[in-house]
Amino acid sequence: MSKPTEPNHRIGLFPKKTIMKRICTIALVGLLLLVAAQSNACTTAVISGKYTADGKPMLWKLRDTDFLSNAIKHYSSGKYSFIGLINSEDKGAQVWAGMNEAGFAIMNAASFNVNEGYHGEKNDQEGLIMRRALAQCASLDEFFKFLQKLAKPRGLATSFGVIDADGGAAYFEVDNENITRFDANDARFAPHGYILRTNYSFTGKKDQGYGYIRYQSAQDLFAQADATGSLNFRTIIQDFSRSFYHSLLKTDYETLGKELSSKPYFLNSGDLMTRQGTSSAVLIQGVQQNQDPQLTTMWALVGFPHTTVTIPLWVSKKGDLPKWTTLNEQDYAPICQKALELKKQCYPIERSSGYKYMNLTALINREGSGISQKLRPLENRLIARAEQLLEKWQYEGVNEKEINEYYQWVDLQLATFFSE
Repeated sequence: MSKPTEPNHRIGLFPKKTIMKRICTIALVGLLLLVAAQSNACTTAVISGKYTADGKPMLWKLRDTDFLSNAIKHYSSGKYSFIGLINSEDKGAQVWAGMNEAGFAIMNAASFNVNEGYHGEKNDQEGLIMRRALAQCASLDEFFKFLQKLAKPRGLATSFGVIDADGGAAYFEVDNENITRFDANDARFAPHGYILRTNYSFTGKKDQGYGYIRYQSAQDLFAQADATGSLNFRTIIQDFSRSFYHSLLKTDYETLGKELSSKPYFLNSGDLMTRQGTSSAVLIQGVQQNQDPQLTTMWALVGFPHTTVTIPLWVSKKGDLPKWTTLNEQDYAPICQKALELKKQCYPIERSSGYKYMNLTALINREGSGISQKLRPLENRLIARAEQLLEKWQYEGVNEKEINEYYQWVDLQLATFFSE
């Protein structure tokens, strides 16, 4: 009797050693994808000006990344000057949120349920694309045409949030082959005037991707603020960017923290909107139609949101920025460096999975000695003075000299606070 032939299926075509090698490779790829999803996760929102009290659209990005040292950079080499949130490491080769002198602003959230089956080398183009768009686009329509001209595969898997000076506000879910627009001014997509995205596309594969708990947490927070008339830039950048709310557990740990003494109390922050890998946050507030686009304001939390302060920024024609927000000779932004130093008190456990555990009472406690509690009065002063300037500029026009003077005052305030 002749020897039976080996079944002709994939596992029978390779020796056992090769099979095990491939299994290990697949497992490693899967692990790397999981790590990438966790380290490049963001919670974001686009808000229509039709639904805000002041008629101004807004973009919000709470950024998670492995690149924890962030800064703000001014660019002037394209059609439009702009400022952008950057990784200190690449000195601004990529931009992760920004706005230009035409009032066009953009940010993104990575998506992990699109481009299924794609194994090409062109990936992770989002930061490069946002930098290019800020240099040449003034409106949502121009940005859409810009995306259409990109060669396929685009190397994109993301939701771009965009606003412009004409009241435009939308997400563009973009992958290697497709572009889908979700308009925040359209009640079909945004019945309450806002759209949220975490790390899955609504046009992608169902129940895949990441950030479902964060998405629901953001939905709950936005719905409550909308119902109480408090959905404004302050609520979003100051409170939502530092939220301790966990939607699955229906628990707001901020309430708990205010009841606890300063004795360490640890919680796993992995499913909170702000967690160990959160590097920064920005709220870009646009303008009403027919207003000067230079009034577009970036309210920036450069550094870990719980341990930094909101700094208002504008696209100055002279390229001015506070020295504390830009790269210094050591290639880091001083405010971000201070925030990272303070963050160590919040995440003191480095062994094994200890890095996930936040010491809640280091940030907030009943004695009022938490880091966030000490920083809040400083932050409120910076915001209040900026609001006075914005109100003045609305009627008198933006004053470049006053922008520079404000930035110098901000630098002095920060230097004084952190030297005490």
